[in-house]
Amino acid sequence: MKLPTLFFVALIVLNGCSSFKPPSSVRNPSRAGGSATVERTRAPRPAKRPATARTREPERSATPERRSGPTAMVRSQLVSQAEKLMGIRYKYGGNTPKEGFDCSGFVKYLYNDQGLSIHRVSRDQATQGSPIDPARAQPGDLVFYRRGPNQPVFHVSMVVDAAPGEIWVIHPTSSRGVIRENILASSYWRPKIYNVRDLIR
Repeated sequence: MKLPTLFFVALIVLNGCSSFKPPSSVRNPSRAGGSATVERTRAPRPAKRPATARTREPERSATPERRSGPTAMVRSQLVSQAEKLMGIRYKYGGNTPKEGFDCSGFVKYLYNDQGLSIHRVSRDQATQGSPIDPARAQPGDLVFYRRGPNQPVFHVSMVVDAAPGEIWVIHPTSSRGVIRENILASSYWRPKIYNVRDLIR
């Protein structure tokens, strides 16, 4: 009677063990036949950016378009001539390098040298040409100044270079003669800027 009972118990144990997996295969799947490792290596990766993607971006010209064109030579000559006159003394009413310059006489001398017609006095010069955004100032453009909103124009300078946050001009000043300076960095000139005008179009 005991033999059949033992046989029955042994049969249950043998059938039950096949339904369980070894604990190691659950705790560390990487040991279960290596299948998990294969799946990791085959996992999709983010697509790489094509190597040629940068070449599709629009290229910026090294020379701004606004500095090219038929007036480029005139503007270049104005700057070149103005730089040669740096250091010349200030003279109220002066019109030539020999006698010295005031601001509007300096501008008239430079413009006339390039065959450009311009008035003699700064407040009259400020009515010529077209007003432009100071951010688009080019060499040869003129900057006009007032001491207050209802005050007349009292000074003019000529742009020789411009960049974001900078407008470099050459002009005669009563204390230092013909100089080059960045008017946007000047606590004296910056608040007095009235407008910028293009007379060379």
